[in-house]
Amino acid sequence: MADVKKYNSSTWARFKKNKAAVAGLVIIILSVVLAVFAYLIAPDGSSNANRIVPEISNQRSGFSVYLLQVKKNGKQPAYSALSVLVSGREDPYTYIPLVRYSATKDSIIFDRYIDEGISDRQSISKKLLGDNPVIHERFLLGTDKFGRDILSRLIVGIRVSLNVGLIAVVISLTIGILLGALAGYYRGFVDDIIMWFINIIWSIPTLLLVFAITLVLGKGFWQIFIAVGLTMWVNIARLIRGQVMSLKEKEFIEAGRAMGFSDLRIISRHILPNILGPVAVIAASNFASAIVIEAGLSFLGVGVQPPQPSWGLMIKENYNFIITHNPLLAIIPGLAIMVLVLAFNMVGNGLRDALNVRSKVL
Repeated sequence: MADVKKYNSSTWARFKKNKAAVAGLVIIILSVVLAVFAYLIAPDGSSNANRIVPEISNQRSGFSVYLLQVKKNGKQPAYSALSVLVSGREDPYTYIPLVRYSATKDSIIFDRYIDEGISDRQSISKKLLGDNPVIHERFLLGTDKFGRDILSRLIVGIRVSLNVGLIAVVISLTIGILLGALAGYYRGFVDDIIMWFINIIWSIPTLLLVFAITLVLGKGFWQIFIAVGLTMWVNIARLIRGQVMSLKEKEFIEAGRAMGFSDLRIISRHILPNILGPVAVIAASNFASAIVIEAGLSFLGVGVQPPQPSWGLMIKENYNFIITHNPLLAIIPGLAIMVLVLAFNMVGNGLRDALNVRSKVL
């Protein structure tokens, strides 16, 4: 036990010396915090950050406006703190952008914002308005073509990227470790069958395979996570197979067989714990790859579906503005993808060096 603690301590010490890896870890931790508390942090806390105000569409960063809060018809449902944390809440108001307004005893007279330099004078009874009828909103990153807050959708969109990475890695590790361990330990006919299957999957382009799985499972939030995970296990299986083949000839494994230990016990308790280093490195790499694949699929329209915010979907909705007046609408989610993927790659490189697995992988 003391040796294990000493090894873990020395591993962490080596990891901390890698400033890039530590920076990547900080970015990942901040991303996780933002993802968990997204609806409490985002300026627009409605479900999917989907507050639509068409009049203020495609506005630049820093745009500010007064909004009149008009009550929606019908009684609003009650929300628990947990439900708000998980999925936000339905917005109880519709919003009317204002140029200027004045209040009388029972109504508000206002100039409704239509477009730059264009307004329409209207009035509305205070009975139809919220307790705080007029609010001032500043959109730090601007608004998209539907008048939704880009910053809010960027924050909520972190959930999709982290979820697809996590679920894809869990699925790929489960399949890859199982098949790789069986192939490397038993060899012979079992190895031939598994390697034949691996080579078939390996020969199919990843994007084409994801398309095929998506067509079978359908479009949607969970389907795309499963589809990405089912395409990323091959490199893990190949790595595990090679590591198991190397370790099964070691003396401590022979000792386990001589003591009558079952194959399951030898694999799960004596072989797999000794190859967690390479697995951790490749898992970090796969996490980054899954984020990129999901963004690409959402951009092509077969990934996460509107109005669920996804960074790839945000690029698709706004890429036309790159060559027009507001390129940040597409550039900002692209930069977010780049930073998060870079963070996972830096952590993977740091783990590789800290766990000293480069020679083992090679």
